[in-house]
Amino acid sequence: MTVHLKDIAAYTGVSIKTVSNVINGNYARVGPETRAMVLAAIEKLNYQPNIAARQLRKARVGVLAYAIPDIRNPYFTEIGDIMTRVAEEHKYTLLLDYTYGPRDPEPEGKIRYSDYAYGSLEKELSVIKGLRPHLIDGVILDPQALTMDDIKMEEVKGPLVLVGERLFGAPFDHVLIDNVQAAYQATRHLLEIGKRRIAVIGSQETQSQAPSLRTQGYSRALREAGIEVDEGLLISGGYWHRSDGANAMRYLLSLENPPDAVFCFNDLMAMGALSTINAAGLSIPEDIAVIGFDNIEEGQYAYPPLSTVSPDKEEISRLAVTSLIGRIQGTRTETPERILVPFELCIRASTVGSPANIQIHNS
Repeated sequence: MTVHLKDIAAYTGVSIKTVSNVINGNYARVGPETRAMVLAAIEKLNYQPNIAARQLRKARVGVLAYAIPDIRNPYFTEIGDIMTRVAEEHKYTLLLDYTYGPRDPEPEGKIRYSDYAYGSLEKELSVIKGLRPHLIDGVILDPQALTMDDIKMEEVKGPLVLVGERLFGAPFDHVLIDNVQAAYQATRHLLEIGKRRIAVIGSQETQSQAPSLRTQGYSRALREAGIEVDEGLLISGGYWHRSDGANAMRYLLSLENPPDAVFCFNDLMAMGALSTINAAGLSIPEDIAVIGFDNIEEGQYAYPPLSTVSPDKEEISRLAVTSLIGRIQGTRTETPERILVPFELCIRASTVGSPANIQIHNS
């Protein structure tokens, strides 16, 4: 049997308001004897407060959520760590949610790297349609599967900010980098160090638009250098994990004319590629140069240290969190906008060899 405030009031002979004051710690108008009597009744009747109802009445609960597609990818967890600190500065708590779900069955004979793939449409829909205002004030979502057709404003339950490379044009603030320009600069760097046969790992049709955008930048840099894009050097990156990069690199090394450089569309694949090249006894970057994307911390300690595109994760996190809080608090009322964040090239030994040559190029 559920015990309500009126039950405690009837049991003690005081008003419901007095019981409410005791429960909420408002003791100024409640004498010590009455307070003791109400507290004893609460314990005796095993009263359990309705937290959800109390939070609903407060309108805001001070909790944000960051929904990420892949907890195994350090890029997302590094962003989450920064967002947590930014949220705390604004007196909010940040929770992490994961939108990965069961992966489609693979053809017989294919290697299954995991039972789950990131970017479950069902999970992402549950994020935007199932926001519980008594538990969460708003969500930052990195979508991988949602399409514009899935976005129905009347079904979005609460403030929402997007990050990443999907749902361009959706009616929400969207924080991202210029992926085309970032890939262009990474490829230009490989050309500038004398590489001409440049392969890509991660160029495939996926739910995210990142592969397409980065391939555009790569292709533009090659065309400007007078080099025709070789479709045979555009290799799928599977699910963009280390093993996918290692397998793709193994295939590239088996070619009659292997590449002299590889642009991996994330650092995890680049880490796998480095491992395969090292195992083959080849020299990095003399035989094959490698550049990645994301600048995860692990890349600094790879062998050799990994050159990479470095999105400004601090700025991405700050803008996503503050934009969301502004929508929640009603201080950000302008039309939702796409917010471009800068990036830089972190040039390390995997493309220039000697540590003395390491440098940083800003976007």
